[in-house]
Amino acid sequence: MKKHLITFLTVLIFALSFASVNAGTDEDNLVTYSEYDFVPGDELLYYEDFSGIAVGKFPLSWATNVSGEVKTVKGIQGNWLHLNGEDAMYCLKKNIKFPANFIVEFDIIPDSEYTHGIIFTLYADPENKEIDEDLYPGKKGLHIIFGNEIWETQGYDNDRDSTDWLVDKGKAFNFNKGKVNHITIWVQNPRVRIYHGGKKIIDMNKNIWPGTDFNRLRFSGWDRASWPHISNIKILSAAPDTRTKLLKEGKLISYGIYFDSGKDVVKAESFGTLKEIAEVMKENPSIRIKIVGHTDSDGDDAMNLDLSRRRADNVKEYLENQFKIDANRMEVEGKGETQPITKNDTPENKAKNRRVEFIKL
Repeated sequence: MKKHLITFLTVLIFALSFASVNAGTDEDNLVTYSEYDFVPGDELLYYEDFSGIAVGKFPLSWATNVSGEVKTVKGIQGNWLHLNGEDAMYCLKKNIKFPANFIVEFDIIPDSEYTHGIIFTLYADPENKEIDEDLYPGKKGLHIIFGNEIWETQGYDNDRDSTDWLVDKGKAFNFNKGKVNHITIWVQNPRVRIYHGGKKIIDMNKNIWPGTDFNRLRFSGWDRASWPHISNIKILSAAPDTRTKLLKEGKLISYGIYFDSGKDVVKAESFGTLKEIAEVMKENPSIRIKIVGHTDSDGDDAMNLDLSRRRADNVKEYLENQFKIDANRMEVEGKGETQPITKNDTPENKAKNRRVEFIKL
């Protein structure tokens, strides 16, 4: 009897552990990302996945004072820029006119030795320098320090004493070392929110000094024992007027529905966008919509057409299951690569073509 009881308990523990692991998937736990309240807009300002850069080379669209190279990472898809210099800074050469309300996203893979963290900086530089070796570049800016235990933001103004800087220390949170970590930064000047791993790590109402007109970004770090890999850097406008776009204009283009490459399952980071659309439909019970999936031109035409249809189906499924929208109010269609909104000639333009559209019927 005792032997059977031990066997039963062993099986039960295994089953519960297995269930717990699977419960953590994006497919099952979209609602666990309810803190992800950002809604990316319909304008993609910048995108880079380093897919057009040869492995071993440094991308010409970036500047550095040391070294770095594009690499592949075993078991992980895509190209990655390895930030591997000492006392280093990596500056995007492109001058971007950031709106007051925008979102920055990127993926980062810290290695097993990652300890101190790196600094991601958005800043205002009227001189538009490609390399600024100051610790606090430009006239004003926002440092985000991704430590191994505490993440911190520093809103700085170089005309003010450092004791006046707008500082916030987020929740204690570690990176998943050796794995892809997706970071989302939502700026509603002067408010800053940062998300990772299903949690809102930082939410500070006043984190940016008045008159800070961002136009540059960079990664930097000093005395680092190790450096991570980064990719899939994306800058988007934020908080579109979903109601006006859908109800009055009759069409909403969304870059806020996330999928892994080649897959059709909506990722949990899509929560804010899907919730916003569901609320519009609940407030207007007579409207019906068509959900249309689009891809870039990479890959087989027929496969892209099928993928875009399956993605649209999955968006409909989530709106029905998670937000209780009547399935009869939604139609789906896949367009694949047949209706690009720009040429499929750069990673940024391809990202613009990968989208989901909501059309009022």
